[in-house]
Amino acid sequence: MAGKKVWGNDMGKLTAVAVKAHLANPGTYQDGDGLFLKVDKRGGASWTLRLQRDGKRQDIGLGSARLLSLAEAREKANGLRKAVKVERRDVLAEKKDEAAAKVTFREAARQYHAENEAGWKSAIYTRQWLASLENYAFPKLGNMPTGSIMAPDIITVLTPIWQEIPETARQVRNRICAVLDYAHAKGWRSTEAPSGNGSLKAGRGLPRQVKERGNRKAMPYVAVPGFLIALRRKPSYGRLALELLVLTGVRSQEVRLATWEEFDLEARLWTIPAAHMKRNKAHMVPLSDAALAVLAKAAALKLEGTDQVFPGATGKPMSDMTLLKVLRDMSEPYHVHGFRSALTDWAANEGYPDAVVEAALAHKTPDAVQAAYRRTTYLGTPGQPGQRVKLMADWGRYCASGTAGSGKVIPSKKARGCK
Repeated sequence: MAGKKVWGNDMGKLTAVAVKAHLANPGTYQDGDGLFLKVDKRGGASWTLRLQRDGKRQDIGLGSARLLSLAEAREKANGLRKAVKVERRDVLAEKKDEAAAKVTFREAARQYHAENEAGWKSAIYTRQWLASLENYAFPKLGNMPTGSIMAPDIITVLTPIWQEIPETARQVRNRICAVLDYAHAKGWRSTEAPSGNGSLKAGRGLPRQVKERGNRKAMPYVAVPGFLIALRRKPSYGRLALELLVLTGVRSQEVRLATWEEFDLEARLWTIPAAHMKRNKAHMVPLSDAALAVLAKAAALKLEGTDQVFPGATGKPMSDMTLLKVLRDMSEPYHVHGFRSALTDWAANEGYPDAVVEAALAHKTPDAVQAAYRRTTYLGTPGQPGQRVKLMADWGRYCASGTAGSGKVIPSKKARGCK
């Protein structure tokens, strides 16, 4: 009777014709020896085999009754009965292990991120956490089952960035291990992540990192105009992004994540949203003629379907290794972040006050009293441009001059006066 559970002991009670009729009527229908068809009220239909193993009942799903015929379900049930009763296998555990083995590192990382992001310290950290794995780990580990990832696989990910961006490399290592520990807790891999004190420790499976002495190496500002001439010889999104970074004094993240809606070209102003800034505070950047020229080139290359000013290969933000790779491809030994130092030194030599330069670089005012009382942004008004507008205009003209500057570099802390 449709909708009523009917249990019997005879084998082969169902027929192909009966199964077809039952699929239209919710209920549970037994074929015999533990095999039954279940049809729910929403139209779903599935085969289930009920067995006893070590005195405990096990219900094993065989698949959809709309895809698996009665004959196929019986054949599959016979194989499972033999596995449980004769071979004494725990087929449910095997099915669970098989499903777990299919959980990829990408899936595990995204699930870990979703479950933990609410407790992390900031929106920037939350975004950077996953972005670092997307940039460095996913290309090599993303499609690998979590259970198959071993120390050599992780070392393969870390080796290209271990010396170039050591702090990021250590973060990536720790995040990969956090995901693998999470996968172990979920039953997706048999062991915890390789220990950071073992093969993933510097000096063992990974080389010892070269300790940086002082700040990251910066290109002398006298070399910047000539460098930009060479940079423009082979147009690319990476080179355009690096040029805008040089001309505006922003950080790598701020230019890589830039979208067209952040720019008011008529007002010659770039408003970087708080979510893209290191200190989580919106920042406004005056745009020089040279910077506007870079944006015009980027607009001419604009890709359909993305609002990124400098998109990566998939239309999403480019990797934070892209800009460093541009420098390395040009055989330059400097760091991307060092261009902020070049701007600082040039501004000091030109007589710009520290406060103006610090505001341009979006640095935090170290003096608490000054921070409390200083309200100016040094941007001025359209009719009376402020010192930051003049700073960016002068820096842009200098960078576009194609000639080296002159004069002795004055450290920024000793700068006096105002131009």
